[in-house]
Amino acid sequence: MDLNREYAAHQLALMGVGGAESEETGDADLAKASGIAGRISDFQHGLGAAAACAWSKAHFAHSARLKAQ
Repeated sequence: MDLNREYAAHQLALMGVGGAESEETGDADLAKASGIAGRISDFQHGLGAAAACAWSKAHFAHSARLKAQ
């Protein structure tokens, strides 16, 4: 996994949420960011990386926001 590419994709997805023209588009970008955070977390957990916990939290926070809407 190219973590730099995944980090950049995550940031672009989050920026898309802020600039979304509709709630549906923002939700789609948030779902995309959540999926990317989950992949990063899984990869880092597999390596035993301490940073994996932060990505798990980001993944679940994005998912919780989507469910609340």
